[in-house]
Amino acid sequence: MRNLSEIRNEIDDVDRQLVALYEKRMQLTRQVADYKIATGKPVFDKTREIEKIKAVTELTKDPTLKNGVEELFEQIMSMSRKRQYQMMAEPERVEAADFREVDVLPREDIRIVYQGEEGANSQIAMQAFFGADVRGNHVETWRDAMEAITNGDADYAVLPIENSSAGIVSENYDLLVEYNAVIVGEQIIKIDHCLLGQKEAELSDIKRIYSHPQALMQCNRYLDRHREWETHSVKNTAVAAKKVKEDGLLTQAAIASRPNAKIYGLKVLKENFQNNENNSTRFVIVTTQKIFVKNAGKISICFEIPHESGSLYHMLSHFIYNNLNMNKIESRPIQKRNWEYRFFVDFEGNLNDGGVRNALHGLQEETTRLRILGNY
Repeated sequence: MRNLSEIRNEIDDVDRQLVALYEKRMQLTRQVADYKIATGKPVFDKTREIEKIKAVTELTKDPTLKNGVEELFEQIMSMSRKRQYQMMAEPERVEAADFREVDVLPREDIRIVYQGEEGANSQIAMQAFFGADVRGNHVETWRDAMEAITNGDADYAVLPIENSSAGIVSENYDLLVEYNAVIVGEQIIKIDHCLLGQKEAELSDIKRIYSHPQALMQCNRYLDRHREWETHSVKNTAVAAKKVKEDGLLTQAAIASRPNAKIYGLKVLKENFQNNENNSTRFVIVTTQKIFVKNAGKISICFEIPHESGSLYHMLSHFIYNNLNMNKIESRPIQKRNWEYRFFVDFEGNLNDGGVRNALHGLQEETTRLRILGNY
């Protein structure tokens, strides 16, 4: 048996050769990029890559190493593409060029729309973001809010996008794709749920609970201890409070925030009983203007990819290669395309950053569809 030190020395020698060959290959990659820039050819040539991978795996003498060689050259070619993207990075070729930088968001004479009745969490988020004195108009559904900004009836809409306990608001992810809207800000508010009933009511009187599905989910541990209660979903927690007030029945209660008790003249029967003491909801501020403030530090995008093995892995490598910190990834089914998904990614950065533009350039070349949802 050979000495371990001798084997390691030989491995070190092979590694030095590999590094030298890698550097030589990257130098040739620069020449390829120069040619493609001069001729206008795209970086990503899928047919060429498939042929290349097939050719190098056939060179492998040991059949047990074929998969390893295939993976190695997929990585090498991926790094080669990213190197070419850096050389070919032209701002006008990236969708980010459609966005305009502003010093601050326009806030004078603005019209804001949110879903729900007065006292809705969306209204609370609106006031936290724009200021306590700002006034907004409420609409019945989140789709109505998107229609309002699309039709020019409002400048901004406030939408809940995820909750720390119940997860994403899937409907609003889909609406962001459906409507040509841009996220320009976010606001996180702590959600403390209260059980609100008539002034004369006691907990022992309650038989039916009304609230938004997310609120019911966020309080399900407490509700499970009261199996005798019926739960009913409504469009908004404030809508639930308003219904309880208008119905005037001692047997009904709403799960809503404490301000709703004052607004609708209700009694707090139980407070802060959500599953998570730090229960918070993230709201996004959307508009139809493709703008971003100059100090924006988070970017949201969505993309679709070929339904092939390794596709998502290759897309995410653009963030790693460009040293971008990814905060979140979600997937949503693509309607009318069974078992295919659209991916939503949040990552740190500004549309003016070179690494961001390079990553977006690569994603734009290799995804079947890429959309920048906002920089905020």
